[in-house]
Amino acid sequence: MSKKNNQPTPEQKEYQQFEQQRELKRPVWKNCLIAFLVGGIFCIVGQAIQLCYIHFFNFTEVTAGNPTVATMIFISMLLTGFGIYDRIAQFAGAGSAVPVTGFGNAVISACIEHKTEGLVLGVGSNMFKLAGSVILFGVFSAFVVALIKTIIMGIGGL
Repeated sequence: MSKKNNQPTPEQKEYQQFEQQRELKRPVWKNCLIAFLVGGIFCIVGQAIQLCYIHFFNFTEVTAGNPTVATMIFISMLLTGFGIYDRIAQFAGAGSAVPVTGFGNAVISACIEHKTEGLVLGVGSNMFKLAGSVILFGVFSAFVVALIKTIIMGIGGL
């Protein structure tokens, strides 16, 4: 840009036109639809697992939630270990980042990446680098909500 009037120089204008002609147009709507469908499929699988816990293991709808979440995390970790989750993520984009499966993927990916550094300094110290902030803020938020509820209950509300 020229210093006097902040207008692009002819060379800069020419480069901007060159860049616009060669810029790849992203199929935003297609990507959104794929992410929505894949995320929905993950949720359907989770619902099916929950129904299996209810039907075959005599859980209630309330108590089946925790083993379902653990199972979904375990499945995403297995798929990540076998390299399948990465292909799903490449295809689905944000649809594969459904919180539970995305968390499992984040934890195990860091473990796999740093396994050559040893169990303690590699796997142990890097396991929660990416997912650690999620755990930290999740626990802190749960504490704040529980504290607010306790105060409200102490006052006589709810």
